Amino acid sequence: MPEVDFDCDSVFQQVYTFAPIAIALVSIAGTIIKVNPSFNPTLGYTEQEAIGLTLKEITHPDDLNKINGLIEEVLRGNSLFYELEKRCIQKNGNLIWASVRLSLVRDEKQGTPLYFIVHIIDISDKIVTEQKLLKTEVLYELISENAQDIITLVKPDGKIEYLSPSVRDLLGYEPEELIGKDSTELNHPEDLEKLRSAPFSDNEVVTYRSRHKNGTYIWFETAIKLIRDDQGQLQKVLGIGRDITERKKVELKLQESVERYTSLKKYNHDAIISLDVKGRIINTNEMAERMTGYRVIEMRGELISKFIGERNLRRILSYSTEDVTTERNINKIRHKDGHDVEVLTTIAPIIINMENVGYYVIAKDMTEQKQLLIAKEAAEKTNKAKSEFLAMMSHEIRTPMNGVIGMTDLLLTTTDLDDEQKEYVEIINKSGNTLIKIINDILDFSKIEAGKTELQAQLFDIRDCIDDTLAVLMPKALERRLDIQVVVIPELPNRLIGDYDRVKQVLMNLISNAIKFTYSGGVSIVVENNGRENHKLQLKVTIKDTGIGIPKEKLNQLFDPFYQLDSFMTRQVEGTGLGLAISKKIVGLMGGDIWVEETDEPGATFVFTGWFKEEVSYPNDSSIQEIVCVQKPLNILIAEDNQINQIVLKKMIEKMGHFTSIVENGNQVIRALAYESYDIIFMDIQMPALNGFETTKQINETMPPEKIPYIIAVTANALKGDREKCLEAGMNDYISKPIKSEIIRNKIEKYQKCKGRK
Repeated sequence: MPEVDFDCDSVFQQVYTFAPIAIALVSIAGTIIKVNPSFNPTLGYTEQEAIGLTLKEITHPDDLNKINGLIEEVLRGNSLFYELEKRCIQKNGNLIWASVRLSLVRDEKQGTPLYFIVHIIDISDKIVTEQKLLKTEVLYELISENAQDIITLVKPDGKIEYLSPSVRDLLGYEPEELIGKDSTELNHPEDLEKLRSAPFSDNEVVTYRSRHKNGTYIWFETAIKLIRDDQGQLQKVLGIGRDITERKKVELKLQESVERYTSLKKYNHDAIISLDVKGRIINTNEMAERMTGYRVIEMRGELISKFIGERNLRRILSYSTEDVTTERNINKIRHKDGHDVEVLTTIAPIIINMENVGYYVIAKDMTEQKQLLIAKEAAEKTNKAKSEFLAMMSHEIRTPMNGVIGMTDLLLTTTDLDDEQKEYVEIINKSGNTLIKIINDILDFSKIEAGKTELQAQLFDIRDCIDDTLAVLMPKALERRLDIQVVVIPELPNRLIGDYDRVKQVLMNLISNAIKFTYSGGVSIVVENNGRENHKLQLKVTIKDTGIGIPKEKLNQLFDPFYQLDSFMTRQVEGTGLGLAISKKIVGLMGGDIWVEETDEPGATFVFTGWFKEEVSYPNDSSIQEIVCVQKPLNILIAEDNQINQIVLKKMIEKMGHFTSIVENGNQVIRALAYESYDIIFMDIQMPALNGFETTKQINETMPPEKIPYIIAVTANALKGDREKCLEAGMNDYISKPIKSEIIRNKIEKYQKCKGRK
């Protein structure tokens, strides 16, 4: 390798000598051939010791691959230089992080590689104490041209003598534009006084802002080196300035974060306690004062074990820096007066510069939440008990009522009774139906109140709904000689989509009340279109009567459950007082409302609204034809343990022309199916030995599909979910007690239609 001429003037000798960064000349083979004096404080090697070392020997093994690849890129000419941060090994074996820049010097004529110039800057937060200048002007220019920072030489009068080319990248100026000008000309006005008046000392580091050519300001941190002659007279000021704008932004963000954190901690609803690595309290917030009864100043320096115990302190100190844990074991904090506060605690490490320096203990007072949880659990238990009670009462009451109503139906249709006997039977039948209605109202209200009622989507005509309602209520209206008027506006669609049964239930409640409290005059029902929105139509139904009316002072309580206008002891009508409350709940589910309009006219006017979808019409498919089934007597199995219900079902079914067999439990069902084929099984759910669910499961698992009868669940339960449970168990249909002939007939006809389509 050709010899390098290091003869230069005194200025650049100073630059080389006092350069604050370690500089090494490295052969193409990777061996150090010369280093500057800063190499020793940076890596611990003297110049003699460093010569002959390889880059590999001063580089951490894990970083070698990165460096080798980058050197190859520079040698190939793909890159003029490379920069990276890596770990360097000092002479004593310690590691430092360094910013390394490697440049290749080539022969000016032939372009062959001569040697590398390597800049090594200690970035391990150590301040370089001496800034020395390089020996030669040529070497100085190479370093200056490749420097990341701005290198400046300033005369004693403040005029700029030299600027490194990096000023172009950092401030947008060509060096020639600034040489000869005052060095403070570009400084921010707020920094001028500090820079002009401060007597700089050797090795001082100053921070200031310089104006970019585009008008913005860049933050610089500049190391100052005073260059004096032999008599100590100041000759020049060497400055090496680094762009710290991003660092300043981070510092400002950190300051902002600290301010936000301080505010957040102060006004947080949880107690926040910061600890050192030994578990001593560094700081707390006001909520911690309230939770413990101690002031912040009293808690500082105390071990957290004073409040949570030694065991929990050891648990906190054992957490790794990656843990952020909701600690369930630390569930109490001791108050100053001796009582324990129920808490939910979160533990998080405090990490600064990748080092765990302490912990945060964040404690939420759970006293109120625990009380709410206890109240919630109590309410849930009450609701569960209520549901279980309703289910039991439904079963226990409906089962005997099934016998009462069923037998009276049979008496009225199969026995020749004289007028007196017929009157007695009709009274029994009417009383039974009244009792069932009361039970239905109570169960219906309970289901709606518990949020267990869902509306069905089915096609219906509001005109049919009104006709069906009046068919039931007209006998009473005719008995009182009341005039019933129905007005449905002509443009109202014939087919809407909604819950027909629930609409009918509301109509039944309101119209029956109107008839019940009207002794002369009449009742009018008006149905109107109250508007359309998002393909939905809102119906408005007004029911007006000429009855006794409602006192104004009673209107606010009218829709309350169990409320009746007349007192319990003197009332003249039957009922639970739930009809209006149920109606209000139902129209609420339909997105509507119900109210009473106040008028000066006699009687009462009830209005309710509800939203319904309008049917989307499709062309009729003429290829689809209804299959008419030829009905024949069926072989039906009755699985029922109650003898009265056995008789009722048997008589009703046989009267329809079908054959019946009776068994009392699930085991008998299985045996009966082994000897005979049945079309339908009416399966009671609550049977001894093997209940209806278990029996159905066994039938579906053991019998061929084509041999399995049509299974209809018969249960006294009528709560939400009972029907779904039966269908999920493999049954085909469901009826609830009390059982009526019409319902049995409909279910059998439904089976025959399904069978006919197969």
